[in-house]
Amino acid sequence: MSLSYAILTLNEAAEIGDCIRSLGPAEELLLLDSGSADGTLEQARAAARGMPFALRIAQHPFRDYADQRNAALGLLRTEWVFFVDADERSSPEQTAEVAARTAGPDAPAGFWVPRANIIFGHRMRYTGWSPDYQLRLFQVKRGRYDPSRPVHELVQLDGRVEHLHTRLVHYNYRRVPQFFSKQRRYARQEARQRRLAGERARPRALLSLPVREFMWRYYALSGWRDGGHGLLLSLLMGWYRLLVVWGMRG
Repeated sequence: MSLSYAILTLNEAAEIGDCIRSLGPAEELLLLDSGSADGTLEQARAAARGMPFALRIAQHPFRDYADQRNAALGLLRTEWVFFVDADERSSPEQTAEVAARTAGPDAPAGFWVPRANIIFGHRMRYTGWSPDYQLRLFQVKRGRYDPSRPVHELVQLDGRVEHLHTRLVHYNYRRVPQFFSKQRRYARQEARQRRLAGERARPRALLSLPVREFMWRYYALSGWRDGGHGLLLSLLMGWYRLLVVWGMRG
């Protein structure tokens, strides 16, 4: 089994060092950057010194997340890839599980990786953020990202998929303004994606879909069990749905 980590970066100087230092042995770490100007690359080089993998940095202009991940896949030289985001942390336990379960000819095409989401300082256990499986570990030649899904990207994988047990720790949102900034960007991209697919939102959806989003997260996904964080995040995701619907008008 040969493995590469892949990290997409744009101005991640505050996160990239701790992310890199959390990773275990691999053939290399591919850092695909899209024009960082905050010292991300310098921080990455410093963190990678002495780590059990080679650091390779490449540049690729950002179009969307699916395109960026496919560009990374095209640069890899190993059998397996493990995509990790700069605000995520792995662990020695996860490294051991990855090594054990990707070994041998009977290994699946890929693995869903669970995440433990830390949002506003609270580890989310409900509200749709746990276990938050992401298809991040897979055989390079058997996976590509669907170009029609530029946000909340989707891997098209040829073969069987299993689930890891160990979690990535995801420092998802540290502050409310960070949530607003990122979700506005995601909402614009999702609305555009839906418009291109021919979807349009009726006026009544401006109320009904945000309310439905809140009810789904707070009640169906037991957001109430996350206390005040569950309530706040259910409300914020209702606001996100409103932005998407607003962008789909026409």
